Amino acid sequence: MRTRTIAAVLLAGALALTACSSGSAPSGTPGSTGETTTATEKPAETINIVGFAVPEAANKAIAAAFAETEAGANVTFKTSYGASGDQSRAVVAGLKADYVHLSVATDVDRLVDAGLVDAAWDDGPNKGIVSTSIVVLGVREGNPLNIQGWDDIVKPGVEIVTPNPASSGAARWNALAAWGHVTENGGTEEEATQFLDALFANVVSLTNSGRDATQAFLGGTGDVLLAYENEAILAAQNGQGFEYVIPETSLLIENPGAILEEATPAASDWLDFVLSPDGQKQFALKGFRPVNTEEPGAVDLDAYGLKAEDIEGAADGSDPFPAVTHLLTLEANFGGPGWGAIKDKFFGDGKDGNPLGIVTDAIAKSGKATQ
Repeated sequence: MRTRTIAAVLLAGALALTACSSGSAPSGTPGSTGETTTATEKPAETINIVGFAVPEAANKAIAAAFAETEAGANVTFKTSYGASGDQSRAVVAGLKADYVHLSVATDVDRLVDAGLVDAAWDDGPNKGIVSTSIVVLGVREGNPLNIQGWDDIVKPGVEIVTPNPASSGAARWNALAAWGHVTENGGTEEEATQFLDALFANVVSLTNSGRDATQAFLGGTGDVLLAYENEAILAAQNGQGFEYVIPETSLLIENPGAILEEATPAASDWLDFVLSPDGQKQFALKGFRPVNTEEPGAVDLDAYGLKAEDIEGAADGSDPFPAVTHLLTLEANFGGPGWGAIKDKFFGDGKDGNPLGIVTDAIAKSGKATQ
């Protein structure tokens, strides 16, 4: 497996690659696949993509752009999308994968432990991250409850929809953002724990994945959806939009991508393209914030040949990726890089005599652990 630096990736993206016939990458669920091919004399290869549910549309768009390059000629994609933790475990159990795009790094680490991904997968300036977003609060049309931030969603009677941290990486980012709202604004860890208890007491739907949570909210469940910014933007692009609020304190969501040890050679070209300006441009068009190793969360649309109006569905069409007053990161605010002790402290499952994590315990106390 090749590990490329961002500098090399940007150089590759800057070169004018020879155009070939185009294709897109349909999606599936674990056990089901989609497939498309580009026709040229280049030997055919199939890239098996296994991902968490949220970036499905972005990866389709990137695949179509990749097909227009020399490296992408005659490449077939087979895809599987679902909850990040479930997808990671499925790959360990034998689901074919050449490239994984998961919600949290711990789900890639599981593949490292199984000998399926090189331990150096997260070397380089981007630290293995291929897409980023932030946590937002989805609300009903007109924001009838006047939700402006985190404190508003723990008020009595407010119904919250969020995925389950046991299966969903999106849920873990949501919970950490809520915790950070307290601790990074002068609160104690005890107060942050109480805040999480109140939040999960208000949860009325604890879904399997971030995409399932969005669908539940769109179907009429709940007053507030804890979501990725890009999920809200994509929903609007699909004509199913809901309003969303960016709280003063949010968390930078960092989604990893990695090549499997036994991957087809084209998978390395794919990862290079994903990280290139052309690949990151497609992420931006679907509502993700392109990876920025110098200033996390900041987006310079000009660098991708984009204008604000190109990002359809954003809450503010003139500023689709606004700066967050307090944007937290794993590294700066939770003892990163990586999840390390974060996983056990917040999401420990209580097995083998270990205590429940703070979030796991909050869910258990809410009575929604099996929902």
